[in-house]
Amino acid sequence: MVFFGRDVSVFLKGQAKEAFIELKKAQDKQSQMLVKAIERILDILKENPQFGDPVKKEIIPKKMRDYGIKNLYRVELPDFWRMLYTIEGNKVEILVFILTIQNHKEYDKLLGYK
Repeated sequence: MVFFGRDVSVFLKGQAKEAFIELKKAQDKQSQMLVKAIERILDILKENPQFGDPVKKEIIPKKMRDYGIKNLYRVELPDFWRMLYTIEGNKVEILVFILTIQNHKEYDKLLGYK
């Protein structure tokens, strides 16, 4: 897909990839609902990488900042699940890396919410 004249690619990385694979394996209704929502969001991100809500820079987890992540976006999924992703790019392409797919409790813990 193309966004402002640049090609857009979306990748699942690390925990997000593992979580997506586990959700796809599961046969329960909630997991299948989440898989469909994630697939829909991946398509949306190919059209609009800035679809999600920006996360304030000061609450980006240190672990992520240590890996050079300078921007973080949140997308709400069904049943209070969350997806976090970052965007990298240059004049030719935009790369969207999905970093985490997790339930609300894990998301709160990761971002230091109580």
